Amino acid sequence: MFFIQRKPKISASRKLMLKSLMVAKAKEELEQEIVDKEREKHSYLAERAPSLNVGHMSVAQLQDLCRELHAKIDAVDEERYDIEAKVMLNTREIKDLSIKVLDLRGKFKRPALRRVRVSADAILRSLLGSKHKVSMDLRANLKSVKKEDTEKKRPVEDSDWRKNVEAMSGMEGRKKMFDAAKGSAQ
Repeated sequence: MFFIQRKPKISASRKLMLKSLMVAKAKEELEQEIVDKEREKHSYLAERAPSLNVGHMSVAQLQDLCRELHAKIDAVDEERYDIEAKVMLNTREIKDLSIKVLDLRGKFKRPALRRVRVSADAILRSLLGSKHKVSMDLRANLKSVKKEDTEKKRPVEDSDWRKNVEAMSGMEGRKKMFDAAKGSAQ
């Protein structure tokens, strides 16, 4: 079966012209939307917060006005707090539901992990930050042990290990080994 390539119904220049017209129309609508929002904002503010003429007011009237404004501010803060709490609750619920959806779907995308070799200095630098100059020489912290000291502490037994197997077998032998180790530690 042969597929015949169809010629496009609209030429490339026509497509380009239509795209430019669509972009121009979208730009005009966006500008109009911005103007409408500004107009709506000004009308809302004029309705909610009328301009104040405080020049002819006495001190008592100014204090009453301040109390009214504080009461309005408190009411708005309470509303804002309630709305924030609802938003946080909804976002938590959305997160839980998305986790449930993933669980029900049963597909978890696990990224392929690569083994990375990092030196101790690089780990400390990443934990402490680049400002701290830390070099970790692990061998400097080790105790130096002389071979002569280890030979003096451990007496050499020339006895045959096979003779001692029967004496050390069972619970009695384990108790002897435990008592011997406990005695040498003290």
